[in-house]
Amino acid sequence: MGNNKFEFRFAEEKDSKTILGFIEALADYEKMLDEVIATEELLREWIFEKKKAEVIFALEDGKEVGFALFFHNFSTFLGRAGIYLEDLFVLPEHRGKGYGKGLLSQLAKIAEERGCGRLEWACLDWNQPSIDFYLSLEAAQMDEWTTYRLAGDTLKKMAEY
Repeated sequence: MGNNKFEFRFAEEKDSKTILGFIEALADYEKMLDEVIATEELLREWIFEKKKAEVIFALEDGKEVGFALFFHNFSTFLGRAGIYLEDLFVLPEHRGKGYGKGLLSQLAKIAEERGCGRLEWACLDWNQPSIDFYLSLEAAQMDEWTTYRLAGDTLKKMAEY
């Protein structure tokens, strides 16, 4: 099944600038643009050379209008890899056309093809439009889990422990 009217493609190394543009647009939407330190060179290195993440684009008339950046995680309980969706973003002027659902459908298809046990992601608590969208797709909200993070100085401090 799936919607054939949409086109999707995997990003290539030459798309690093486009990926950065989507990351910056998403960060701006989340009021976190000042936190973006990614560069085209970093994205090229980590996505395409080190192969630590993948990106798919949603296309409208051959133009990128949405993106999803994802990578594999692992579930010890399931004994298999899963897909973690780091970012999903559709340009505001292209929302409401089904691109977000289409990108999630593509990720679900990739997860199935690769034998993954699940597809998961996080969403900001205040982002009610996205929360409502995910719930409409019957995604389970993991209320009993809280995300923790070590970064910057706290990461360095832990590494020196």
